[in-house]
Amino acid sequence: MNTMKVLCRLLLVMLVLSAALQAAGKPNILFILCDDLGTGDVRLLNPEGKIPTPNMNRIGREGVVFTDAHTPSSVCTPTRYGTLTGRYNWRTKLQNGVLGGLSPRLIEQDRLTVAAMLKQAGYHTAAVGKWHLGMDWVVKPGQTVAELNIESREQAWSVDFTQPHKGGPLSVGFDHYFGIAASLDMVPYVFIQGDRVTVLPTEDRDLEMVHGKTDKFTRKGPAAPGFTGYEVLGTFIDQAVAWIDARTADAKAGKPFFLYLPLASPHTPILPNPKWRGKSGLNPYGDFVMETDAEVGRLLKALDERGLAENTLVVFTSDNGCSPSANYPELLAKGHNPSGSYRGHKADVYEGGHRVPFLVRWPARVKGGSTSSQLTCLTDFMATAAEINGVALPESAAEDSFSFLPVLTGEPARGPFRESLVSHSIGGFFAIREGPWKLCLCPGSGGWSEPRPGKEPAGSPAVQLFNLDTDLGETKNLQAENPEIVQRLTKKLEALVAAGRSTPGANRANAVPVDIWKKQAAGAGKKAKSKKAGKAG
Repeated sequence: MNTMKVLCRLLLVMLVLSAALQAAGKPNILFILCDDLGTGDVRLLNPEGKIPTPNMNRIGREGVVFTDAHTPSSVCTPTRYGTLTGRYNWRTKLQNGVLGGLSPRLIEQDRLTVAAMLKQAGYHTAAVGKWHLGMDWVVKPGQTVAELNIESREQAWSVDFTQPHKGGPLSVGFDHYFGIAASLDMVPYVFIQGDRVTVLPTEDRDLEMVHGKTDKFTRKGPAAPGFTGYEVLGTFIDQAVAWIDARTADAKAGKPFFLYLPLASPHTPILPNPKWRGKSGLNPYGDFVMETDAEVGRLLKALDERGLAENTLVVFTSDNGCSPSANYPELLAKGHNPSGSYRGHKADVYEGGHRVPFLVRWPARVKGGSTSSQLTCLTDFMATAAEINGVALPESAAEDSFSFLPVLTGEPARGPFRESLVSHSIGGFFAIREGPWKLCLCPGSGGWSEPRPGKEPAGSPAVQLFNLDTDLGETKNLQAENPEIVQRLTKKLEALVAAGRSTPGANRANAVPVDIWKKQAAGAGKKAKSKKAGKAG
């Protein structure tokens, strides 16, 4: 009898352990996407930085710090597309720039997103924050909106805001949405719940671009009464915590949640609230980063207090590098560089445009305090979430997504690791990375830092080749000494474009012909021969 009791107890323990292990294999997922936060703004990543970021630091200390992580694009909309679909943004019809707040949806009707995939795997799904991937608003008769760029002043009132929109977050796999349509410096200035605005935007006005400055303002257009911009960050966190509260019981009962939290800070308008003004000792941008860090801390506290921290995968990152709107000269004069040791900033093909903080914490399965130099892209989130849940992605999805789960757990990889990276600037200029070598198919930044497109010195080579192992600051162009590497990487990029994917599988079609060589500015040296990789079969 005693033997039977022991066996029963052992069986019970094994069942409990099995259930615990199964639960640990299906974590809650919180994906925090800051807006225009530079890798040099996180103190853990840049000890020389002057902005205290204790909560961002905590995620890194308690998890894995990826030191070679990148966004697929150096601007907002394209990175968001890549993050949610696992596909490079330049495979879409958006070949440069960003959408506006009134633009129609960019994510294709039949495209699987990480939200839809996780929903199918049994998750509650929510998005809270800045969408910036287009919404199919009801356009007034005889009016138009910009499809693939920011709406003009004349188009600002083209939408009937009394009607619900289609094609937003609820159409791509999210059960719940609260946020704003696009960047906070774009119309409409109003919160959106589900598929409609919470308050009709009846006023025609703009917002301060930077607190305390009276010379610059955001684009003028529809605004809800009382909407100032200052309330946005705190409201997003309030909404996120409330949603986590509503999901806590289910999460503990085995039905996990996925919360995609794309913040609108520290992007312009740079609007720190009174408590934070002057706290950084730098400028309003430094204050705004500190406020953003504190609000991230509020999220972490919510997970702790609800007993969810242990089995919640937290990913913290940014959609691109820091914007020059942060006032680099002012910050540099006080010893702070938002780009850290990297060249360039938001919009650029240089590292400062797309190398970002990437911190991942999951106490149930990931040992804290580790660092990884594995090349990683935000597109890799989808394949990672799929592997965590044992989901086999179809060949028609996540064409540029490689799981980084083995990096987190130390377990053997079940599939290929990322070996190359394609980067894209605001102007649509390309760069490709493989090992230490990075080839930029443009003579300058391809974005907003010098030399800007069309402003490169006469005689500049059409391409730039850097060895990041010996020149992380991208100061020495080695293209003349290494023509064979230039040729090899060019052919590699052409093949990746033509195949419609970088993961193993059958070729896929890009939405439009993709031109990897942009027209070089007159006087900028040898012009690149136009090469096109059309729709792949």
